[in-house]
Amino acid sequence: MSEHPETQPPASDPYDDATRAAAAAARAEKNRRFADGEGPSPDPAGSHFDRRIRSFQPRRSRVSTNQGDALRRLWPQWGIEIDGKQRLDLGELFEGRPVVLEIGFGMGEATAQMAADDPDTGILAVDVHTPGQGNLLGLAERNGLGNVRVANGDAIILLTEMLHPESLDGVRVYFPDPWPKKRHHKRRIIQPEFLTLAASRLKPGGFIHCATDWEDYAEQMLEVLTAHPDFENSQPDGGYTPRPAFRPLTRFEGKGLDKDHVVHDLIFLRK
Repeated sequence: MSEHPETQPPASDPYDDATRAAAAAARAEKNRRFADGEGPSPDPAGSHFDRRIRSFQPRRSRVSTNQGDALRRLWPQWGIEIDGKQRLDLGELFEGRPVVLEIGFGMGEATAQMAADDPDTGILAVDVHTPGQGNLLGLAERNGLGNVRVANGDAIILLTEMLHPESLDGVRVYFPDPWPKKRHHKRRIIQPEFLTLAASRLKPGGFIHCATDWEDYAEQMLEVLTAHPDFENSQPDGGYTPRPAFRPLTRFEGKGLDKDHVVHDLIFLRK
């Protein structure tokens, strides 16, 4: 399962910046689960940005004992807060490995499997689902996965404010929220604006790999990716990509297949 995109139209704000900042701080304190530096923050970017487009919809779920323990012990070493205040040095963070950004990783099993199968590639995995963050950190520790870092917060802010141009070798967006109602389609993350942003952070020849089991979303993905001037389809026939062996079958995907959903993969390359 991936992060949930949410689009909000511009609106006049009756509060001044100080009031907004105080309100954001109060919400963060109310939702805090971990002491400073010992785990992910409830809203790391606070009120620093006007986020009319989000790459997620916050979800609150119960954190198990093991997940909480993993977060407290491993977050200072492997966790990244998406606060938009600094540029990340991916070369230093991943010891010179090529880096793939994964937007939304659910409970992290597929991410951990891909990291184990390809230890020479760094995975910057972004989500706001605290149990999943803890689960992935625990999997990384148990399996000795030094090529995984877990980022907490809005992937749009990460891309816009914290990553250097042409710093990524790939972007993965697996099973994002389909926003099935037509009036909500504008909230889907795979839109021209997002693709332009992703392209600016990808190296030439880098890839964006999407997967969905929602038929009309797959059609939209194919349409907007094909039309975007910065990308070209990896498939000579211009269609969908056969499911690659390196993408593990997730529990979320398995549930869809049990319901006779058809899963479509799309891999486009940055020109």
